[in-house]
Amino acid sequence: MAYSSHTVNFAAPRRFISTFKKDCKETFFPDDPFRKFRHDKPLQKFTKTVQYFVPIFEWLPRYDFRLLRYDLLAGITITTLAIPQGISYAKLADLPPIIGLYSSFVPPFIYALFGSSKNLAVGTVAACSLLIHETIGAVASSKDDPTLYLHLIYTTTFFTGIFQIALGFSRLGILVDFLSHSTITGFMGGTAIIICLQQLKGLLGLKHFTTETDVVSVIKAVYRYKNECKWQSAVAGLVFLCFLQTARYVRQRKPKLFWVSAISPMAVVVAGCLYAYFGKGEQHGIAIVGDLKKGLNPVSIHYLNFDTRYLPVTIRAGIVTGLIAMVEGIAIGRSFAIIKNEQVDGNKEIIAFGFMNIIGSFTSCYLTTGPFSKTAVNVSAGCKTPVSNVVQGICMMLTLLFLAPVFSYTPLVALAAIIMSAMLGLINYEEMYHLYKVDKFDFLICMAAFFGVSFKSMDVGLLLSVGLALLRALLYVARPAPCKLGKLPDTSLFRDTEQYPETTSLEGILVLQLGSPIYFANCTYIRERILRYIYEENAASGTEVEHLLLDLSGVSSIDMSGIETFIEIGRVLKGKSIKLGIVNPRIEVLEKMTLAKFVDVLGRQAFHLSVEEAINYCRFTLDRTRKSTAESSSNNDDVA
Repeated sequence: MAYSSHTVNFAAPRRFISTFKKDCKETFFPDDPFRKFRHDKPLQKFTKTVQYFVPIFEWLPRYDFRLLRYDLLAGITITTLAIPQGISYAKLADLPPIIGLYSSFVPPFIYALFGSSKNLAVGTVAACSLLIHETIGAVASSKDDPTLYLHLIYTTTFFTGIFQIALGFSRLGILVDFLSHSTITGFMGGTAIIICLQQLKGLLGLKHFTTETDVVSVIKAVYRYKNECKWQSAVAGLVFLCFLQTARYVRQRKPKLFWVSAISPMAVVVAGCLYAYFGKGEQHGIAIVGDLKKGLNPVSIHYLNFDTRYLPVTIRAGIVTGLIAMVEGIAIGRSFAIIKNEQVDGNKEIIAFGFMNIIGSFTSCYLTTGPFSKTAVNVSAGCKTPVSNVVQGICMMLTLLFLAPVFSYTPLVALAAIIMSAMLGLINYEEMYHLYKVDKFDFLICMAAFFGVSFKSMDVGLLLSVGLALLRALLYVARPAPCKLGKLPDTSLFRDTEQYPETTSLEGILVLQLGSPIYFANCTYIRERILRYIYEENAASGTEVEHLLLDLSGVSSIDMSGIETFIEIGRVLKGKSIKLGIVNPRIEVLEKMTLAKFVDVLGRQAFHLSVEEAINYCRFTLDRTRKSTAESSSNNDDVA
């Protein structure tokens, strides 16, 4: 029998501090951002480190007029979208409309300094606007005490920034991964439904409405106050909505006409302002935004409210909305970066969002991130660098200084139509159906978020969905799927016998592959499943299993409970006269087995580099045992 010249490496286990440092590095620095200048001189290291944390110093020296032409057009284009969206989403959060414009002035400059995405356009988002209103509105009424309500919004934005910066500098952007794609799809769809229903107040011209956000409460409120409905407002709203949806359809059919969809919200606002001013819209039951004063953002740092009565609510709202804003901004930035074959650093994006919101809370802004609609328009308009955000900030500054009062005539029904049109694009029916076809559990997670948000609240929907996703992950950990390996004919490959029925089993040898970490949560299941495999193999082949080989190539780690399980399996197999063999254990697993003396108990000869080598060893042992048994039997016959 031919043996490989290589054997399993039983090197001395590494020190704890070495493995701990390695694990921390892989957890928090999987991208190893400083590897490119590890061997540079100190000054070069310092320069590149500053460029890493403040990306503008990296790309600005290479900036030229050719790039500016694209960014200038993109910046002006997203400003035409930022003005109506800023006013609309501020109303959605029950804030003064001017706050929405303020929030599109300062944050874009901050993002241009710290952001790593060349495509992201900064602004407010509908889901977080509604969630902030829902959370803060529970302790402070925007109608009865608007000053306290506004100050708590600033405080929430401040805590959002602190939370995001802490995550970014701690390299904890991995927390974003706990919100699965299914959860985000369902959450955004459910949020779109309740936001659309909330806009029925503006669309129908109602003066009274419910503060609840769930579907049932909104429908009841529309029925209760149906006598307040203004047909003029409803007609105007439907006309605006049809126009916006038509513009969206044109963009989908002909991407080069993206500007039609981009300017359509501004066109609706301008048309609405003209009608409200010259047609005396207020006299016909069409309410307008009201006073919008000229001037740049006033300082609001002294308005932050840290009163212990409100602190738990503002911290909770800051963390929840910060997490959602983070997920949306990073996901959108990465999506467009992939299209352009670029890379976005999630942790740097989180830091940029954090600085945006902290400085925003000091300058009369509320929560901002990277909304999908503005980013899509920014990319379609040909943006090349974050300078498009700088252009947006400058254009918004000019608007605040000179044009703000013009938008005071904006009809609320126009804002309602703009929000509804934007939200209808967030209900991804095709993706939900795709989830249903591919993975029913993912579909269930998606629906938990969708219906939880729609019929209860945003918090409940999110918690339900995340809870189901974590339950699924725990089930995967607690019930891993070992498989039996067989040999493919005319090859040296060993594959899953269920996936490849043509594989052949080996008489007296059972090969099982374990493909997950072995922890206290799953070790009992693994033991029972291995023993059941042995029983099934004995029953199916009619011969007794004499060798059990466990392929541990896919086992990345093992704890003490897992090792104790292997020791127990070894005892059980010994009682059944079955020899245990271990194939290709990874270094982390082998070190634990060595330290736990499992290697000494089993013997180093039981550890093999490959399945083929292990089987050759087992065959050699079987042949020698059978030959010895035959000789012994022959000697006994001679004696008799």
